[in-house]
Amino acid sequence: MIKQVGTAALVGALTVAVAACGSGGGNGGGSAASPTGSSEAASSAPASAKPAGKIKLSYWTGDRHDQDYIKEIVQKFNDTNPDGIEVEMVVKTDDFNQAIDLAFSSGQAPDLIRVKENTIQPWAKKGYLEPIDSYLTDEFKRKFPAIPDFNVIDGKTYSLPNYGSTIRLVYNKDLFKKAGIAEPPKTLAEMVEDAKKLTAAGKADGAYGFAQNFKSTQSALFRSARVIAEASGYGGLGYDFKTARYDWNGYKEIIQAFKQMVDDGSTMPGMESLDIDPLRAQFAEGKIGMYLSFSSEPGVYKDQFPAKIDWAAAPAPTIDGTVKGKTSLLGGLWLAISAQSKNKDAGWKFMQYMYGDDILKTYQEKGFGLSMVPEIAKIAGKPNIVGIDGFLPTENDGTWPLEPTSAIKVEGELATDAFFKYMLSGGDLDAMIQDLNKRYNDALDKAIAAGEAKAEPDPGFDPMKIR
Repeated sequence: MIKQVGTAALVGALTVAVAACGSGGGNGGGSAASPTGSSEAASSAPASAKPAGKIKLSYWTGDRHDQDYIKEIVQKFNDTNPDGIEVEMVVKTDDFNQAIDLAFSSGQAPDLIRVKENTIQPWAKKGYLEPIDSYLTDEFKRKFPAIPDFNVIDGKTYSLPNYGSTIRLVYNKDLFKKAGIAEPPKTLAEMVEDAKKLTAAGKADGAYGFAQNFKSTQSALFRSARVIAEASGYGGLGYDFKTARYDWNGYKEIIQAFKQMVDDGSTMPGMESLDIDPLRAQFAEGKIGMYLSFSSEPGVYKDQFPAKIDWAAAPAPTIDGTVKGKTSLLGGLWLAISAQSKNKDAGWKFMQYMYGDDILKTYQEKGFGLSMVPEIAKIAGKPNIVGIDGFLPTENDGTWPLEPTSAIKVEGELATDAFFKYMLSGGDLDAMIQDLNKRYNDALDKAIAAGEAKAEPDPGFDPMKIR
């Protein structure tokens, strides 16, 4: 049932896996007992007696790019599991994090939740999530190697890895050709100039050089400015791992370039109300020259918004054309069980099913994400869809350490809101950054004092040596 409502070891394994043409065996997708269909990996928790009636579970997710596939496999679970479990999948299209907070505060939390790198820590600390260690066999632990601070928090496991996402510049090859641009930009200056040329070339057809989904400033800048900052050697979320302090100066030239594109008239009008799916729909129609986003885009343009243009993906530009840091390979977690669920054992059976070989293998092959599970990466074939090649992990992708942003409470305007306001209206950017640094570091100090965050300087941190 589905309801839609509004409100480098891994890099190496991934690269080898998606480069392979064939696919291997694995029968886990059809079993609710283990991810491999074997009794070896079955839960060590006591088996419950088969219920007389239905056990109804709710699963909430904010993901839209894969919802048709997940709907299909949830329905298969409902139709085939022998335990009378029925899962209702709810896709929260807006304000997912706020909806989760409200659901827990009102005692109406879902049984299972889609967690991400920016939510698992605060939700675990708030007591929203149930540790799953008692369910994990040695086989499970071997098959799904945990990532500290992502799957395991304070010694407790809350989720298991599924897929990872790279971030790239997505560009309209047809419009680039029409504008006489031979290759995607490698520097901020080239991006600004290319956006101007693309807009001029597309003017008659209502096309613009650049866009981002600024209806959510965090979503927009953390899939665009973030990756440019990382590739330029700065922490993508404003945090400096060398000093263990926030320093948003790494964003300065990036935001200036974004503002220049706005001033030049090179950006799509109405970006302040543009969500990611409407942006994708416009790009698929050829109305946008370039934007930055995750490796889920090829699947989107195959199924959700079939592209009517020739398009590709390329590494994000850097400030000066020099790569000084690896860009984020995001992911490493997926489903979690709610601490408020009254049917945790049933929730675990659904998790086991979802982490089955066939399901995870097909997830990659359909282009929804690149598997971060080594055994799945070995057997999953390369997604046979347009645009995936540009998103494949390279030696310049890696998993950055988890910074403390999700654990702090910043007073006043968030950095992403302040930067977008500057893009539209201008102002004193240096003073703005100085104010952001003070407020973010004040919030960090308070979180550390309260035991809610940890921050240790790492003077030798090298953004080119993360793995």
